[in-house]
Amino acid sequence: MKKVIILFALFVSSTILSSCVPIVQGAAAVTTVATMSNDRRTMGEILDDKTLYMNLGNIVSKDSMLDDAHINFNVYDKSVLMTGEAPSDDLKNYLEEMIKKKAPKMNQLINEVAVMSNSSYLNRAKDGVISIQIEALFLDQEVFHPAHVSVLTERATVYLMGAVTKREAEHATNVASKAKNVKKVVKLFNYLLVRPAEEIERDNKNREEAEKRAILEAKKAELEAAQNELQQQIYELETN
Repeated sequence: MKKVIILFALFVSSTILSSCVPIVQGAAAVTTVATMSNDRRTMGEILDDKTLYMNLGNIVSKDSMLDDAHINFNVYDKSVLMTGEAPSDDLKNYLEEMIKKKAPKMNQLINEVAVMSNSSYLNRAKDGVISIQIEALFLDQEVFHPAHVSVLTERATVYLMGAVTKREAEHATNVASKAKNVKKVVKLFNYLLVRPAEEIERDNKNREEAEKRAILEAKKAELEAAQNELQQQIYELETN
């Protein structure tokens, strides 16, 4: 039975594919996907990554040589991370050569496939739980937007990809390492010297709007309290 797992950096999710029905659904099944407007890639780059991801899945799933392999992909800015298990060094090398030949538009291929027996469905499910934990932890911090970091977990090793500053990368790594059952966190980031100017401007604008809303809410609460007090005074005068 051919078993292939393919993960795409745009989505905070993982789906186990086989000739049977899927046995695990990733974070997309329980959380909303981060909006594209917060992605640091352009729409064209996102589309390129999605197209590459689909091509990789087709390449592996249609190759009978890989029937006994279990392969994962994560794609960000045309950088491809390949994980999973292959039964031999020959098959691992064959896979890499075949991917490079049939998907030439990659910027780089990071081959982390292990030569060993395929992981069990139970272990893959546990990996999915780790990814969901990390994605949830990313939602509960303010150093970077969750859309900036993509998560892939393989045999309890967590791989992080995305375009981030060094400060964001270190924070993401520290947060990911706090998830239960994580053995190791591997950083595969594209590093930015500074945050994009338009992103800072947008955040400042949102902060100003939030402050204005807070002031208006406070003023509204103050007026309502004053109105209630006047109503109470009117009631007391009328009853007397």
